[in-house]
Amino acid sequence: MNQENTQIVAAFYKFVSLPDFAEKQEPLLSFCLAQGIKGTILLAAEGINGTIAGSSQGIDAVFAYLSSDRRLADLEYKESYAQAPPFERMKVRLKSEIVTLGLPEVDPNQQVGIYVTPAEWNKLISDPEVTVIDTRNEYEVRIGTFQGAENPHTQSFREFPEYVQHHLDPNQHKKVALFCTGGIRCEKASSFLLAQGFSEVYHLKGGILKYLEEIPATESLWKGECFVFDERVAVSHSLEIGSHELCFCCGHPISDKDKASPHYEEGISCPYCFEQLTEEKRVRQQEKWRQYQLLQGQE
Repeated sequence: MNQENTQIVAAFYKFVSLPDFAEKQEPLLSFCLAQGIKGTILLAAEGINGTIAGSSQGIDAVFAYLSSDRRLADLEYKESYAQAPPFERMKVRLKSEIVTLGLPEVDPNQQVGIYVTPAEWNKLISDPEVTVIDTRNEYEVRIGTFQGAENPHTQSFREFPEYVQHHLDPNQHKKVALFCTGGIRCEKASSFLLAQGFSEVYHLKGGILKYLEEIPATESLWKGECFVFDERVAVSHSLEIGSHELCFCCGHPISDKDKASPHYEEGISCPYCFEQLTEEKRVRQQEKWRQYQLLQGQE
């Protein structure tokens, strides 16, 4: 990796009461721009959520700025690295929720499940009385999940409450353990379940990424790879870059097996979008792929 051009990518969130969140938008945006930082930060009354990229000095400056607000003094972030800038511009957006469940009244600042560290996670999910649920979306679950975990088959986090309504019962499911990529979705989902009357709810602190970082592959109950929302596409144990790529047409993560499918055509389609590929769309996609190759200097 070319260290001179390496960008630090910092992902972070915190559920914390920020009634003045709108007032923070412009000063935070101006500060990030002054540091040469790009990415997206979401602000809401329930907290902050963001992924930003830039130089080591710029990232440090932004977190020093954020921590000057005592409510964000203990804000933690996960670092990864990119060889090229992963974002085109800097955005600070005001939202009703920092992760969209579609129920703003669900407030992790009021109640949240029991945090479980990666070191404690294996024992918890090996308990036959515990119902383990992956709170991520279908395309994420498909490439990897924890052994024995239930897949809600959701296309977005907004669908999670409907899944709970039809598949879970607080009188039957006495212990529920939730997990997601970095911790934010399962933390909010735990608050939702508690509000629905579930009494014993756990969630993986730091998410799958923290688990893969800390737990050796020889002791791991994770199967497959973990989708990430950056240029790495997916990671495996020790956060090594995985084997998946993104379909140029639909953006779905695809494996070598997917690329061996007769429905895969580089730049045009994959097994997950082939059925929606009309002839008109194929022509448009061929032109997009041609333009992309020209920009990459491949033609």
